[in-house]
Amino acid sequence: MTTVTAPSAVPAAPPGSRLGWAVADTLTIAGRNLTTIRRLPQLLVFATIQPVIFVLLFRYAFGGAIRTPGIPYVDYLMPGIFAQTVTFGSLGTGIGLADDLQKGLIERFRSLPMARSAVLGGRIVSDLVRNTFVVFLMCVVGYLVGFRVHTNPVAFAGGLVVLLLFACSLSVIFALVGLSVRTAESAQAAGFPMLAPLVFASSAFVPVATMPGWLQVFARHQPLSVTVDAVRALSQGGPTTSFVLQSLAWTVGIIAVFGPLAVRKYRRTA
Repeated sequence: MTTVTAPSAVPAAPPGSRLGWAVADTLTIAGRNLTTIRRLPQLLVFATIQPVIFVLLFRYAFGGAIRTPGIPYVDYLMPGIFAQTVTFGSLGTGIGLADDLQKGLIERFRSLPMARSAVLGGRIVSDLVRNTFVVFLMCVVGYLVGFRVHTNPVAFAGGLVVLLLFACSLSVIFALVGLSVRTAESAQAAGFPMLAPLVFASSAFVPVATMPGWLQVFARHQPLSVTVDAVRALSQGGPTTSFVLQSLAWTVGIIAVFGPLAVRKYRRTA
């Protein structure tokens, strides 16, 4: 009697090609997410309108009442706007994953011969591309309202890189949130209470020294403040090393803590 062995549905990838396959799968998922934005451009429009409104309000309505010694308020404001933009933009990671989970797309992805890391990685990469585009638009808006870089283009670009890396760490947090709540509406509702104190109790819009003493301790050392201060120093001048290192340390620490949690949650819920 002859025993027939059924062929494997998916051939095992040679060890040397597994990383390449994982990267290719991640870029494929990222492309899929970016195609969604291209087909629904209102998603990008609405993501841009809010920070533009904040720029106009703080520049022309509130700016005259806020004192920033040694620096024009518009130059102080725009690094905070950049940070606010990518911070609230990180909600998109959780909303997108929750929506895919609710629609059953993640279960379909798991049935395909693709890297397990591709779904999370692809979402984070696509959101990084979106954040980069929106920050570029905000740079244009900032220039139109009077924002100027007083260092050099390379330093300013370095500040934006630090900012976008920090945005990636926030995307990891909201990947965990999106996989935990399972609906896009819940992901959005859960995200805002977490982000509001981070954005508004920071150095993004007003100097920390103007806050009550008990709040200054939190505002001065929290991750968004040091990231804003890093971008501000790299665009306007002043000590930069401490702020940049603190921001990068927060970025690495957040990813190290929440990355494994998000991967574990993905494996259990998908």
